[in-house]
Amino acid sequence: MSHAATLMTDALTLEDGELFHTKKGKARPCPAPLAPLADTHGHLTVLRSHDPALAIARAALAGVRLLVVPIDPVGDCGYSREEPGPVHSAADLIAFLDEAWALAEELMGEFAEQGLVPPAFPGYDLLPGATERLPLDLRFVAGVHPYGAPVFDDACEARMRELLRGGRCVGVGEIGLDYGPYSDVDPAVQLEVFERQLLMAHELDLPVELHVRDAADDAAATAHAQAADLLRRVGVPRAGCDLHCFTSGPEVLAPFAELGCHVAFGGAATFNKSEDIRDAAAACPAHLVITETDSPYMAPVPLRGEECEPAMVAFTAACVAQARADAGVATPAETYRALWRNACNLFGL
Repeated sequence: MSHAATLMTDALTLEDGELFHTKKGKARPCPAPLAPLADTHGHLTVLRSHDPALAIARAALAGVRLLVVPIDPVGDCGYSREEPGPVHSAADLIAFLDEAWALAEELMGEFAEQGLVPPAFPGYDLLPGATERLPLDLRFVAGVHPYGAPVFDDACEARMRELLRGGRCVGVGEIGLDYGPYSDVDPAVQLEVFERQLLMAHELDLPVELHVRDAADDAAATAHAQAADLLRRVGVPRAGCDLHCFTSGPEVLAPFAELGCHVAFGGAATFNKSEDIRDAAAACPAHLVITETDSPYMAPVPLRGEECEPAMVAFTAACVAQARADAGVATPAETYRALWRNACNLFGL
């Protein structure tokens, strides 16, 4: 039995033809997308219970046609302050993505034999990196997360630049500021490394994906305010900017929209108490709204509590489309078309 066939045998959630199930085994039908889906930020390097190749194939079966994976030249290389030195090279990480995509393409052939095929989207062309068998284009962005700022040295920058030269690379990220409860990094160091990488994006004419997290109960949204200030001072890269994993309300979104930044909504938008996030999704200008998963984190309702995977962007897209329809700013079909068009425009595809 091939490795692909073994993975398929392990994919027990597909036995009844349904992609998604609760932990108790109850099927949760995948929302039918009205346009191709894009997961503009889905980690494959830190999945715990999902195989990366199977996650790619499952995403394609859900209607995902673009998956952008963040690669961190500190965290994904195994670099740390305690034990300096990369465990994985930039070449290793690029090869990891290439191999996962190739295995996913093999899996799609085996799924097709079982009658499991991706949805068709008449009128939409495949992206350059997709194929008829696997109609999903796998890309990545590269950047040092704020947690890794203390070890962003010349060697790290060299690894990052090697990643940015990769054929699948479409941007710089995730970079930014994190003042949340899991960060002990000096804000001044974070700001310095954020600016250094933002300037790199300008130099290379690449878009950026921003990670911005405020401290708990920070009414001033200090991290977001400082990030917006830096973008005003240094400039938003001509190629574009994406405020990844947006979990605030319209008032925090507004300055970034004024700067022309895309805003990415993930699984948190579906949570029962996330009215402010849904209000922001409704308020976001139509040409700037996009979707993501930030897998393996924050799986959307009705799968909350499970490990998130790129296929689950289908639930977030449905939520964003409904929020905008409820607010009277767009029909669901208009929102689905915008989500796809905006993701492709942001990454130059």
